[in-house]
Amino acid sequence: MSATVLDPKTALIVVDLQKGIVGLPTAHPATEIVARAATLADAFRAKGLPVVLVRVTGGAPGRTEGPARSGKPAADWAEIVPELGPADGDIVVTKQQWGAFYGTDLDLRLRRGGVTQVVVAGIATSIGVESTARAAHEHGYHVTLATDAMTDMSAEAHDNSVERIFPRLGESDTTDAIVKLLG
Repeated sequence: MSATVLDPKTALIVVDLQKGIVGLPTAHPATEIVARAATLADAFRAKGLPVVLVRVTGGAPGRTEGPARSGKPAADWAEIVPELGPADGDIVVTKQQWGAFYGTDLDLRLRRGGVTQVVVAGIATSIGVESTARAAHEHGYHVTLATDAMTDMSAEAHDNSVERIFPRLGESDTTDAIVKLLG
């Protein structure tokens, strides 16, 4: 687990660090995940690199065996947590599925900005983060995963993504190591 380099035009993608999701029970303390994601966002902004804040407001319509959400979410459910902003110049993406690329203009916006690499963080590791990382990889971006700036509702699901899936999609490292690579 170590990231080797960040391209000159690397974007940070922070997945679903919004009030309704950060408030759910997670395998690692959400306050720590938010703090590390904010550290990454601050470092990217200081270097003039794109910060993408992703939020989810819906779900794919297909049938599943898993439980469906019940009830109406709180009015502020989809608001990005205040520790992350958004700051001026950030890209805010609202998605309806797990991944940040499908059904959004994220790829177009990144390509127009000359982005060739993404660093991904957020909640949930095995859902929104993994789906976004998979799509980024499929779109030809270099992918780096900030594994200490993400968590899941289950430690087993988080560990499966980090140990088995992410090595096939890119490189992984800690927030501190990624900030150091930014220079």
